[in-house]
Amino acid sequence: MGLQKLTVERYEGVADDQRILLLSGPITVETAPQFERAVHHEIAETMILDLSDVPYIDSVGLGSLVAAYVSHQKTGRCLVLTGLKPRVLKVMEVTKVADFFMTFATTWEAVEAMANTGTA
Repeated sequence: MGLQKLTVERYEGVADDQRILLLSGPITVETAPQFERAVHHEIAETMILDLSDVPYIDSVGLGSLVAAYVSHQKTGRCLVLTGLKPRVLKVMEVTKVADFFMTFATTWEAVEAMANTGTA
């Protein structure tokens, strides 16, 4: 099995304090450091992670998502997930972490909701 790649594209949200990270590829032991660097680099009040192109995550990837969530919560910021594939959602449900995250079906829904309500 070849090394899977993760790409991260950064976009501004509709509000000054929103950032959107569009992730493409799995979040695994191989790609988690790249994911963590990308998330750690952002200081926006609201970060939206678009996972619609993330086919799967492993336990290390799940740990990285949870660590990002905890970091945002500790600093009073908001982390939102969008576009969860069934396989990713299943891992989050089985491990009982799905309820920690605010999720939306699409990034646009999240952008609109967070712009209208501020941070969660």
